[in-house]
Amino acid sequence: MNLNRRTVIHAGAAATLSTLAAPALTQTRKKLRVGYLHTPAVDGQLWLGMQMGSFAKQGLDLEPILFSTGLEIFQAMIGGSLDVLTTGAVVSNFPARGQGKVFLLNDIEYGTAQLWVRDDSIKTLADLKGKQISTTTGTTAHVFLDRVLNAAKLDPNKDVQIVNQRMPDAVTSFVSGAVSAAAIWVPFDNIIKAKVANARMLVDASAYYPQAAIMGGWAARSDFIDANKPLIRSLIAGWAEANDAIVKNPDAAAERLQNSQYKDIPLAEFKTQFKQAKYYSSLEWRGKYADGSVTKWLQQVTDFFARTGNITNPVPAEKYFDTSAFMETIKA
Repeated sequence: MNLNRRTVIHAGAAATLSTLAAPALTQTRKKLRVGYLHTPAVDGQLWLGMQMGSFAKQGLDLEPILFSTGLEIFQAMIGGSLDVLTTGAVVSNFPARGQGKVFLLNDIEYGTAQLWVRDDSIKTLADLKGKQISTTTGTTAHVFLDRVLNAAKLDPNKDVQIVNQRMPDAVTSFVSGAVSAAAIWVPFDNIIKAKVANARMLVDASAYYPQAAIMGGWAARSDFIDANKPLIRSLIAGWAEANDAIVKNPDAAAERLQNSQYKDIPLAEFKTQFKQAKYYSSLEWRGKYADGSVTKWLQQVTDFFARTGNITNPVPAEKYFDTSAFMETIKA
């Protein structure tokens, strides 16, 4: 698959880090509780930044807390047991309900969502009619599945039966043969490939890019952002150093992450997974924040959640996406 995902860092990008907040090595580090999903498109910058010391240089001590779905992460944040979170498509869900704001984007989940089948009778998308499909509703996988079904002119509410489960359970249902198909996100494909000999991927999210661009990123409660702007800017500064290292040398970043956080996935396979997200340098992100591209991509997914989740009067992305801290931290 030719992903064409690697973008060239703009001339002068090396100067970006000089515009970041000054290191706070002599200060007591501020602890931040960070909820995350264990998938490279979500936790790549988090773990790489911790390994590089880029967050520590900004005076931060991050405490990563693992969750199985973005829905659970947002519920924890709203309940006050997290300070910030990083997740996938759900960043376009809860903020649209007035619960938190998005302040930072990691990547576009270009090919991270996948549809797997095990029934030999399913050769095309049209063959999904009448089948049971396991997934976790309200997540990246569900947004992707909805796009797949509509492209095949299948009604998600009538022509198939979507079985809503936590992603580990959805994969277990597929592996056991309880359902014919599963809409998942990487790295859950590794479990399927290891346990179901005749399983095959029918399509992934790259087939619907950019019309169905799904953003992954960071969010926090509105009151936390308002009360901790310097802290948010420090987090963005640490993130930016790790993010630009990914863009500059993705293979080196993948090797470092695989060796520390994804040892159960062979390196060659992990590098393939890593390339299924589309990354931009910090300066490139700044341009996409400024020209409205990111707001448009977030709104596309919010429109899906408003339709499927019955969100009354959803908050538009232009209001729940707070670009101020990023624009103050990353200078052109």
